[in-house]
Amino acid sequence: MENPKPTDRLTGLPPIVGNGAVLLILGSFPGGRSLAERRYYAHPQNSFWRILQAVWPDGADHTIISSYEKRSEWLLSKRLGVWDVYASCDRIGSLDANIRDPVLNDFASLAQRCPQLAAVAHNGAASFKHAGAVRDALAQAGHLRAAGVAFHRLPSTSPANASSSFAQKLAAWRAVLVAHGLVE
Repeated sequence: MENPKPTDRLTGLPPIVGNGAVLLILGSFPGGRSLAERRYYAHPQNSFWRILQAVWPDGADHTIISSYEKRSEWLLSKRLGVWDVYASCDRIGSLDANIRDPVLNDFASLAQRCPQLAAVAHNGAASFKHAGAVRDALAQAGHLRAAGVAFHRLPSTSPANASSSFAQKLAAWRAVLVAHGLVE
């Protein structure tokens, strides 16, 4: 079997965060389509935006299908933030299993931008394996709530995660949002 061909170093997307963010959703690293389009969860089979739309159906339809800027504003209005665990990596294709030589994002600097942060929800197992590093970075940054920030592993919204149905993913995601007072 041939070794994969070397790739150019990939750089992730900037965070979507605001000072009102209560819950930060962390993926591992954007897929190829998201990188190409410069927007989170751009693959049409990724259920991320559909899950959030199902959680908050009132007024979401137009927002979800319109511009990415409006999607991002809508996300922030729900007191959510989105980022990835990795700032950069080498990878062929879009699978997390193909990530090589990753560099973690600067969570210490993010802590200053999210003073209300109470929870981190990892979108899948690849992201969740870095929960300890994220917690440490928040604590080192002097995040006032770092000791009390809850960490959750959610089923990945990626189309590669066929082990969970949409209904199962939705139930798990809704439970975390309810637990943090973001939805009834």
